[in-house]
Amino acid sequence: MPVRDPYACHDFAPATTRRAALQTLGAGFGSLALGGMCADLTAAEAAAGPVTPGSLTHHAARAKRVIFLFMHGGPAQMDTFEQKPLLTRDDGKSLPDRPGALKFNDASSKLLASPWKFKRYGQCGKAVSDLFPHVAEHVDDIAFLHGMHSRGQSHGQAVCMLHTGSDNLPRPSVGAWVSYGLGTENRDLPSFISLAPPGGHGGPRNYGPAFLPAEHQATAIGRGGRLGAGTVKHLARPEALSEDRRAAQLGLLADLNADYSDCIAEAAGQPDAAVEGAVRGFELAHRMAGVAPDVLDLSQETKETHALYGVGEKPTDGFGRECLLARRLCEAGVRYVQVSTGYDWDQHGGLKKGHEANAGKVDRPIAGLLTDLKRRGLLEDTLVVWGGEFGRTATAQGKDGRDHNPSGFTMWMAGGGAKGGHSHGATDEYGAYAVEGRTHMHDLHATMLHLLGLNHERLTYRHAGRDFRLTDVAGRVVNEVIA
Repeated sequence: MPVRDPYACHDFAPATTRRAALQTLGAGFGSLALGGMCADLTAAEAAAGPVTPGSLTHHAARAKRVIFLFMHGGPAQMDTFEQKPLLTRDDGKSLPDRPGALKFNDASSKLLASPWKFKRYGQCGKAVSDLFPHVAEHVDDIAFLHGMHSRGQSHGQAVCMLHTGSDNLPRPSVGAWVSYGLGTENRDLPSFISLAPPGGHGGPRNYGPAFLPAEHQATAIGRGGRLGAGTVKHLARPEALSEDRRAAQLGLLADLNADYSDCIAEAAGQPDAAVEGAVRGFELAHRMAGVAPDVLDLSQETKETHALYGVGEKPTDGFGRECLLARRLCEAGVRYVQVSTGYDWDQHGGLKKGHEANAGKVDRPIAGLLTDLKRRGLLEDTLVVWGGEFGRTATAQGKDGRDHNPSGFTMWMAGGGAKGGHSHGATDEYGAYAVEGRTHMHDLHATMLHLLGLNHERLTYRHAGRDFRLTDVAGRVVNEVIA
């Protein structure tokens, strides 16, 4: 069966206008006393209720939601989660030529050994570098994909490829596709929230809906790896404005939008998508005003929980607050939460100093997130995905740096049906190119959708005369990493 658009009931036929629907239900913004009336624009949508696994999916879902941990800049695979003893042995030697291999910017041909030691952890005996001692304690819950490869040697291309499945053309982001396919578990909150998203390298494209309906765009909190106050702006009613006055303003706005939408629908034979998106945005903002401040309030957590994530401590406070907020949002029913570092992992020079500083900010918060999700029973149906837009070269750039490398790198998944304690694929003996279990970015996206109960070939949206999907015309589910 095709995936039902959770909002398909809003695609009114010309004979049924938004104004008529609002009047039929006695809704609109005229009375704030009705509270959640904005969630009930049509009887069909109201009857649908919260989405449960299997109700809107192609097959049984293993995960209800996703937390995507984005390491902006590209961590080095051979310095984090894929040990390469031969790289250490042959430090300073030339990297052997590989026919057809991607040539990099100005990286030398001299191999650069990892400056970190690796230790084995867990029952699976997974080797992890000293950069991630806290995450290493969770390897039995993690499925590692060591054969990742992607398109885009530049950050802008690769970041967009990671977030939208396209390295050049505007396409809906992964979170927007998930929102479109599954809808929301909590009608008073967005289905997609992006915490501290990148300001560059695609910017809003990385959390935007492109040609999907506008309500599937993420609500962004913070920017560029900085959460800031951790609040959604402009939700609260101005103190100088009475509730009656606010209700009158919102009622007028709803009437104006309805009039305009009806005129467009009468002339064009269908509603205006931009107006419909704006109206739904106002409606959601109204509902969020009574719910979001409580969900975003980290002071409600215990001191023990703050300590678990490293909140209030250096250098973990910033990313710790993002991870803790991600857990609270998932607990409240948000479908897709993206958590971003700053543009930190791009060590063309100063590899040891840079990667140590970056890992020091995120290692403990990520481990805290996995611990917290597991003890609350949320890890079982929450898919946590970790990675950057690409990896780094096995050869040196300058004295002690690594260049960009989309030809082979590591990402990992935990919870939500991922096979814990399992490593799939590998780069070559030096960590330069994916040679086993090669997993394209489209394959990763197909696997994520599969775990959410969605067939990536059937989750489509018709635009400009053709059916589009997240994985374009490619992608396969990586069954090897599914429990």
